[in-house]
Amino acid sequence: MNNKILDVAILGSGFGGLGMATRLKDKGIENFQIFEKSTELGGVWRDNIYPGAACDTEAHLYCFSYFPNLRVSRMYAGQQELLDYLNRFADHFHLREKIQFSSEIIHAAWNNAEQLWDLQIKDKGLIKAKVFVPAWGQLNKAVIPQFKGLENFKGQYFHSAEWDTAVDLKGKKVVSIGSAASAVQYIPEVAVEADHLTVFQRSANWIMPRNQVVFTEAQLDEFEQQPEKFFDSRNYLHNFRENGFDRTQQGTDAQKEGIRVALEHLHKHVQDEELRQKLIPDYEFGCKRILRTDDYYPALARENVSLVTDAIAEITAQGIQTAAGEFIEADVIIFGTGFASQNFNGELDIVGAEDTTLSEAWQDGAAAYIGLTVPSFCNMFLVYGPNTNLNHNSIVSMLEIQHQYIADSVEYILENNASLDVKQQVFEEYNEDIQARMAGSAFSSDCSSWYKNAAGKVINNWPLNVETYRHYTVFNADDFSQGNTAAKSECAYEA
Repeated sequence: MNNKILDVAILGSGFGGLGMATRLKDKGIENFQIFEKSTELGGVWRDNIYPGAACDTEAHLYCFSYFPNLRVSRMYAGQQELLDYLNRFADHFHLREKIQFSSEIIHAAWNNAEQLWDLQIKDKGLIKAKVFVPAWGQLNKAVIPQFKGLENFKGQYFHSAEWDTAVDLKGKKVVSIGSAASAVQYIPEVAVEADHLTVFQRSANWIMPRNQVVFTEAQLDEFEQQPEKFFDSRNYLHNFRENGFDRTQQGTDAQKEGIRVALEHLHKHVQDEELRQKLIPDYEFGCKRILRTDDYYPALARENVSLVTDAIAEITAQGIQTAAGEFIEADVIIFGTGFASQNFNGELDIVGAEDTTLSEAWQDGAAAYIGLTVPSFCNMFLVYGPNTNLNHNSIVSMLEIQHQYIADSVEYILENNASLDVKQQVFEEYNEDIQARMAGSAFSSDCSSWYKNAAGKVINNWPLNVETYRHYTVFNADDFSQGNTAAKSECAYEA
């Protein structure tokens, strides 16, 4: 590898990594590289190619404010259109020359003696950087639970995030294990192809109507010729979704209205009372991710689709045995079983200033100051870290705020030749504050969700709205130990 010391090393080339790069360039910081383990950019929008894959946030919000997606064809954009946007984004800001593809960072360690990050690239050697920015996101590692007997299954199976396009579903008996965010998108598509589709549901979802809007060519021309029209739509949607935050708060009128809309949507599309009862959640509205789809309920009402709420006892050579004693024959099993959502550092060993790994620091649950930085992990800033996920608005808006904060931090580090280590007291007071603010949130109510760790602590979600996060996230050097005054001398830069 090149022996040149980088100012910044970015891990990942999805929305998080690419957006981070543009904010560095905006400050005139060019000595950085993006390290991408794949051969193409795009993150989740490169990987999730299952039929029906789309974003359930409005496309006018799900783009960077400084690079609006003016000709996006519909309000809820599909996977390919979002991937195309990211490719245009990379070309527009000349980022491809900054990406090292097929370059997986497999070990990262803070070098106390040199005050640098040592980053080991698989099969390519060591690189050094003053600042390390992991931007791998929260939903990037697919999980297939260890079902009894899976190894005996004679058919074909795969995870929805690793869709096997070589498998022909036509005329097959297909089983979907899982019925959440990805599944409600691919199930309507699979139902049309399969001879019979069986959907295993562990818990019902609160589902809101999507009400898809497909823009006309005249509308797209207007957005392109008069971008202020696009931003009128974007600003309206941002404020609308911010106001929708109250739906995630326990006992509010907004939450009751959300329940009303969701149940009305269910009753409109599902006439069978037995099926309808299976689809009514038994937990607080907002405790799990609220979904948006118009075609999931109609798919379940098809004659060739069955919904099963019994637990899986065993997977056999020919299908699935339920705990209730029913046997369901299967040619193909699709696992819509989600991701290791709290595995914020993926499979990467990250070692801080005290020879402690990030996994060890997070053994009781991931936490970071404003979701971005962790004590003793000097000059490291996470993108989309702990407690920065949303259930009411666009995550891209959160990313923009984070990118600006990190760019300001990097600018300070380079100008002052500094090593920054967030103060333990600042870190602890912040996390105590946001957990206290989580108390009235539906996220913390009594249900199991990927927002919580095993102890029931909400470690994924932000407890307030986007604009409040913007207020929290302003770089202040006083939040950090640095130089000769460092509380932990390992992070100190001796001038």
